[in-house]
Amino acid sequence: MTATTTPIRSAAESQTASAGPYHPTDLLLAVEHVERALTDEPGSPAVRALVDTGVGFLFRTEELAEGLDELFGGVSQYPWRPLTDSDDVIAFSPVGTVVLDDCAPDSAEPAVRGLLLAWASGDDVIVRTTRPRWWRTVEDLLRAPGFPLPALWTAEPGETFPDAVVVDVPPLPAVGAGTPDAAVDARRLRLDCTSGWAQGLSRREYLPGTTLARARAAAADGLDGRVAARLRYLVERARRAPYYRGLDLPRVTARGDLQRLPILNKSDLERHSLPTARDLSSGDRPSGEVLRSGATAGTPRYIVYSRADWTNMIREAIPVLYALGLRPGDRVINTLFGGELYGGLVTSQNELSRMPVETYTVGGTASADHILMLVRSFDANAVLGMPALLLPVLRAAKAAFPELRIEKVLYGGSPMMETDKQWLRDELGAKVVASILAANDGAQLGYQCSEMSGTLHHVCDDYNLLEVVDEQGRPVPDGEVGELLVTSLQKLEGPLIRYRIGDIGRIFRHSCGCGLTGRVLEYLGRSDGQIKAHAQTMLYADIVAELAPFEVSQVQVEVASKDRHESIVIRTESARPLDPAVLKAHLESKFSLLGSRQEFERDELLLHFAVECLGEGELPRHPVSGKVRGVIDRRVES
Repeated sequence: MTATTTPIRSAAESQTASAGPYHPTDLLLAVEHVERALTDEPGSPAVRALVDTGVGFLFRTEELAEGLDELFGGVSQYPWRPLTDSDDVIAFSPVGTVVLDDCAPDSAEPAVRGLLLAWASGDDVIVRTTRPRWWRTVEDLLRAPGFPLPALWTAEPGETFPDAVVVDVPPLPAVGAGTPDAAVDARRLRLDCTSGWAQGLSRREYLPGTTLARARAAAADGLDGRVAARLRYLVERARRAPYYRGLDLPRVTARGDLQRLPILNKSDLERHSLPTARDLSSGDRPSGEVLRSGATAGTPRYIVYSRADWTNMIREAIPVLYALGLRPGDRVINTLFGGELYGGLVTSQNELSRMPVETYTVGGTASADHILMLVRSFDANAVLGMPALLLPVLRAAKAAFPELRIEKVLYGGSPMMETDKQWLRDELGAKVVASILAANDGAQLGYQCSEMSGTLHHVCDDYNLLEVVDEQGRPVPDGEVGELLVTSLQKLEGPLIRYRIGDIGRIFRHSCGCGLTGRVLEYLGRSDGQIKAHAQTMLYADIVAELAPFEVSQVQVEVASKDRHESIVIRTESARPLDPAVLKAHLESKFSLLGSRQEFERDELLLHFAVECLGEGELPRHPVSGKVRGVIDRRVES
């Protein structure tokens, strides 16, 4: 690869600001390149120049990444730091041009540390030095892989620059006797990022009343650049995994390069990830959390989150929980189901525990008695759960205590019927009924603010980038329905790049009443929610929509065949008794497939259609996820 080095110029010749804005992840990729060179090319002149001046130990990507994460309160959220105790942010920006001094004849270590952290902060750098050629070597090494970095100039010692910020970088403290140098050096480098001089390389502006979503929306013109930087980092990290090494991933320079990357199908994910294989693992030292998928529609998978991945997920989730309607001082009953490492309970508990709310995690054992005790004794005013498990419990609690009130109902895992939402408002006095879309594989995908209803959700493009494609993986125009692909920009262990999650929807621009304008997702359910028989197709979502006026809470469609006979059985759950004959006649009038069941051939019934109406909570729930399976196709299973 041809190096894209910009020669170091005299600072007296040019102090023009560089293009920017820059992202610290690009600096990490440049350092990773140098770190590999130190191992793979120890005899090269450039590497010897670093080693001979005693600065080779500074090029440790993992330690630098952890340090920058502390410096910025989240390197993957840069240039903002969301605050957990309020719904505000701190915004970071470069100070401009930084002057560093390289005057010690025996070591350039302080100035190199200054360069790395200044570039991570987006600052241009002037080094006052007597060895400009050596600094050219350092710059050539860092710029060789071609990632965008700020400018670097050299100047004579003592030269002054009125518009620049002079930074005095102290030498690292000496290593104590008997302590392994490598371990101490790594620790010192990481802690260096928390020092006062390092913090002085950025401007920090507290933005009261500005949420993370609003800050990002106000900088919408920079979204493509932020996404491109995150994609570069994700793809370069993914190359460590055997699965992606074998695919020879193309180089990413812009957001549009996303469509050049291969699609990850569920079958590939299952074959190459735990517990079957480690092909999607980066090989980093173990850390973080391992979740088990709910396996509602297939074999369980194990999803590895490194410590950094897990922290990123929580940092991104807390602003979403605020957007859903939680506020400091709320008292939240967490009924999300737990068991066998299912992630909903684990992730929500971690997120809520960092917020200024009081949480009562009751998990899958939630009952009407639990709800009533927590409301009466603790003044619980909010509840979080899955509709299939939560609604029967709330209705039982309401029946036992008619005065029950719940101010906020937050739900995920599956859609909620509009009639159930209205019941929550009318019977429990709920002021907030809001949905969050999430998946164990990649965490939160979208959320509803107070102004959104139905199945519309704001998307989280800085965290999980969503695409809508056709069956061949080609992007569809905005507003058209297709399959959803997810690229998890902040999950680097077991990376998900253009992962076909098995859901369908459409994305379009929308000006929301909450003040945000941007892409929104209309979530339309599982892509396997297509019921095909007799060369005709029905959508599960359409069946649910037709049954909504009957106040059903859950719908399940089972398709089976035996010999030449096919059957479709639609089962419903509802809080009030329903007449199967009425629902059957209604569906027959709306769907030609169901109305054609009386076709006979040689006195044999070719299609049998039936409706079964069950009480709330009577459909079987998945033992791990607690979900009701929407479509069961016995023809596929047999």
